[in-house]
Amino acid sequence: MIKAFFPLILVVTAIFAACSPSSKQEDTTEQRKIITAGGTVTEVVAALGHGNEIIATDLTSTFPESMKDLPSIGYRNQIKAEGILALGPDLVLLEEGYLNPDVVTQLRAAKVAIEVFVKPSTVEGSKKLISEIATFFDEEEKGKEINSAIDADIAQLKTYLDTQESKPNAVFLMARGPETVFIAGDKTFTTEMFELAKIERAATGFDEFVPMTPESLVSMNPEYLVFFESGIQSVGGKDGLMAIQGIDQTTAFKEGHIIALDGQYLSGFGPRVGKAALDLAKAVRQ
Repeated sequence: MIKAFFPLILVVTAIFAACSPSSKQEDTTEQRKIITAGGTVTEVVAALGHGNEIIATDLTSTFPESMKDLPSIGYRNQIKAEGILALGPDLVLLEEGYLNPDVVTQLRAAKVAIEVFVKPSTVEGSKKLISEIATFFDEEEKGKEINSAIDADIAQLKTYLDTQESKPNAVFLMARGPETVFIAGDKTFTTEMFELAKIERAATGFDEFVPMTPESLVSMNPEYLVFFESGIQSVGGKDGLMAIQGIDQTTAFKEGHIIALDGQYLSGFGPRVGKAALDLAKAVRQ
């Protein structure tokens, strides 16, 4: 009788083993391999809890800090399809217009999944991007939590500004060495960021970034000069600013009103946009 039931026991055991959570099929589930192009998209993906799926990213993706340790695909027009394909991604997430259209075409031809998102330039745009990426990852609740945190940061910013009467004026300078300096005008990130921080823009009447001339900077005579940290480093630190012609004649320089913030933090309009605006607002009022 015992022998008669033995085969049945083996069958039942095999069925339970196949349904077990520790089955070989589940153990070999592979993690998705993502490449991101654009610091804001990278930051949002990480904030949603999927940073561990990113296998490579671009030079603008400096936050979280761990992104700097990943292989780099380069910067904008320098990025080639071959370099991306060599890394074997399952998915490429990129900011609209960041890659050369030919590169995008080549990636699609190679059957690489691509999702394109518009980089924000306003707080509402930031929240929209976060919601879109959250939906893509089926992380709607996390997306709502991040957007709620942005609302809280903006509320804190407004509370601070309600206690301030001054509205200083400032200019943002993008430096790539003392001989290559650009002034930010209209239709740049400063339009919204300076408005959030209640800063009057001394550089208006022209769009985008234009080469700085000593005469133009002196005529604007801003109370504060704002840089990316990388820009300050490109001229040899704050002590090297004297190499920029005309800067020593501005009120900002004479008063030591030089502000340097991380580029992605200040201009990325990602999950930290409210915090960046508050830091900028405080920096011009100390």
